Amino acid sequence: MSTVIDLNSSQSKYLERFQQFERDRAHESRSLLRLREEAMERFASLGLPDSRDEDWKFTNISRVLDIPFQQPRERNLSAGELQDALELPLDGWRLVFLDGAFRRDLSSPPSERLDAELLPMSEAFARRCEVVESHLGRSADSDRQVFTALNTAFATEGAFLNVPDGVVIDHPIYLFYVTTGGESSVIQPRSLLVVGAGSRVTVVEKYLGLGGQVYWTNAVTEVRLGRGGVVDHYRIQDEGAAAIHVSNLSVEQASSSNFSTHLFSLGASLARNESRIRFAGERAEATVNGLYLGKDSQHIDNHTVIDHAKPNCASHELYKGILDGKARGVFNGKIFVRQDAQKTDAKQTNQTLLLSDDATINTKPQLEIFADDVKCTHGATVGNLSAEAIFYLRSRGVGLAEARSLLTFAFANDLVQRIQVEPLRTQLEERIRNRDNGPKTNVRRQTHCNAVQAMGE
Repeated sequence: MSTVIDLNSSQSKYLERFQQFERDRAHESRSLLRLREEAMERFASLGLPDSRDEDWKFTNISRVLDIPFQQPRERNLSAGELQDALELPLDGWRLVFLDGAFRRDLSSPPSERLDAELLPMSEAFARRCEVVESHLGRSADSDRQVFTALNTAFATEGAFLNVPDGVVIDHPIYLFYVTTGGESSVIQPRSLLVVGAGSRVTVVEKYLGLGGQVYWTNAVTEVRLGRGGVVDHYRIQDEGAAAIHVSNLSVEQASSSNFSTHLFSLGASLARNESRIRFAGERAEATVNGLYLGKDSQHIDNHTVIDHAKPNCASHELYKGILDGKARGVFNGKIFVRQDAQKTDAKQTNQTLLLSDDATINTKPQLEIFADDVKCTHGATVGNLSAEAIFYLRSRGVGLAEARSLLTFAFANDLVQRIQVEPLRTQLEERIRNRDNGPKTNVRRQTHCNAVQAMGE
């Protein structure tokens, strides 16, 4: 029996829940309620994808049907407990969402020095914010993406950032989505980042699970980037070991804008990370990077779409994976070059390191080019640790386990070093070094550099 048929048989729980949800949201504006209704209609008509859908060929998402549609029970955490869990300093500007609810006491709202709006989406909805209503749902496609449609229908909380034209924000803005592990709960964060012409901002999104129970995070983040705007974006997925994580980052760039996003997918039993970039103006540039670490029986699916709809735009994409145990990875990267998008410069690379015989990667880089004056490349490599490199290190007194750890770290560190936020970079370096929860390595960085240089990696 196909997944779509399974969904139809249990679809009533979503529809019934939406009817009650809609009554509870009667205070919202007509345009927002209509957006929710249309999204729910699309969810009902689309059904869940199955293996016949090329974009989901290697990922079975039917497990979400077994999770009851209920709100999580929030667990009280002190500021100190939360700070230890987040592994990031809590100074500066941040919004914290705990079990799907905004925690004002744990957040640090912007002071008057921040010439921008930063507030929870629930407050923006209550204010009937014009910017939210004019931009929400414009970049994220509910017509063809079933989980985006579900999020649009039910989302009540998340982050709203509105940066006016010409504003430069020097310090990163942190958005923390923390789940304490409510049994069989569904959390649907919705974030909207609107960055004006000539503005600049750095945003860090972190999804963190603190419990071992099964739950589902279905997150959507929309970014609307104005002419000449610059956004440096980081997304860290570190959900609980039994969690399911589905996320969709949708970006629309105006002319001469620059957007960079760096995904680090670490947790969850099943993760599906989507990044969709669309160039809506000329001479825009995007960098789309990702690092995914899988072990045991984790399944990590990365799906990217870069739409070169305008000429003279450039995109640079690099995804790296490290898979151990019986982990399974999927990379499906698409680059579309439209007929009028002459002078496009696009590069896409996927590199995967398999640390065991049972680990698997399904990789499919794609180019669809309808213009003739372009420069586009794509490729994928899959391999094991180099026996020569291991021998080189062992001949210099490094143990086998430590040699493997060094080479694995060297493979991943190329992407980690591109992080411009120092506390985040330091935390991820430590996490990769000790990804198996073993003792911390104490190896001279010079040894690591010599090994990498000698083996030509």
